[in-house]
Amino acid sequence: MGYAYGLLAAAIAAEVAGTTAMKYSEGFTRLWPSLGTVVGYLIAFTLLAQTLKTLSVGTAYAIWAGVGTAAVALIGILFLGESSGLVKITGIALIVAGVVVLNLGGAH
Repeated sequence: MGYAYGLLAAAIAAEVAGTTAMKYSEGFTRLWPSLGTVVGYLIAFTLLAQTLKTLSVGTAYAIWAGVGTAAVALIGILFLGESSGLVKITGIALIVAGVVVLNLGGAH
């Protein structure tokens, strides 16, 4: 099962990279960031599909969505000049906590 979580981590990384590239694609008008978006999502969904062979969809998707959302929000704050504040940081923490609680609650 550790292998499945490794694949899921790689899928999340590819999705986060694709989403970050999308920010720079300027509505898919810039070639390289647009290609980065497409490649990132192709890799992400391919790896996610492999993950679903051994992990339940509830577990995999909760981790995928939660960690991906939190990571993109943090990238926005740390590298893209997006605002941060107590409410936003609390929201990110709640997303991560929700994923943890879901997994502890038996989403496997």
